[in-house]
Amino acid sequence: MQTQLKESQSQAGFRSEMRQESRDSAPLEFVSPILVSERLTLRAPEMADTNAIAHLANTMNVASMVSRMPHPYTIKDAENFVARVASGAMGKCVYAITLAETKAFIGACGLEAHETGRGIELGYWIGESYWNRGFATEAAQTLIDFGFRHFDVDFIDARARVMNIGSRRVIQKCGFQFQGTGMADSLALGGSVAVEWFRLDRKTWGSLRSWGGAR
Repeated sequence: MQTQLKESQSQAGFRSEMRQESRDSAPLEFVSPILVSERLTLRAPEMADTNAIAHLANTMNVASMVSRMPHPYTIKDAENFVARVASGAMGKCVYAITLAETKAFIGACGLEAHETGRGIELGYWIGESYWNRGFATEAAQTLIDFGFRHFDVDFIDARARVMNIGSRRVIQKCGFQFQGTGMADSLALGGSVAVEWFRLDRKTWGSLRSWGGAR
């Protein structure tokens, strides 16, 4: 592999650049509301975010952990991302992750329809300067709660590169259970990489809803 990563720090779910596919059974059917947690506000990406998006995304340490993120990542890429979200081309459940106190953009997350129609898939990425502070876990838990409460789904899936120890830790803190391994395309690396697949079912989520001490 061309790039060397700090595995203990990388915090990006592998499918965090949300895609939109035509599925009659897709449960993501309305524009998502603002979500608020203890330290974060999840809201729609805005054109005012593009400088921060380009700055935080323009590193291989992030891009190589996200399946559909190009590298280098430019202002034009950020503008295109925001425009595609606004148009609905990337689905209707894509969020900018911002700090509640300062309003600073620190990453992105979202949910997309699953191939089976009975689940959805979680994706996320956090800018490298914000790693190891629990923000990825907090954003993931907030979005998971929203997903199960507002969509008629049986499970939420998540994937991470096999080498991405930080993302695996986030996924496991959220109660996901390992399902298997496979391969997935990486736009930044121009090829396929090994990924691990995890699943959180509704029953397990129900027993973990307080998320006490999970971060």
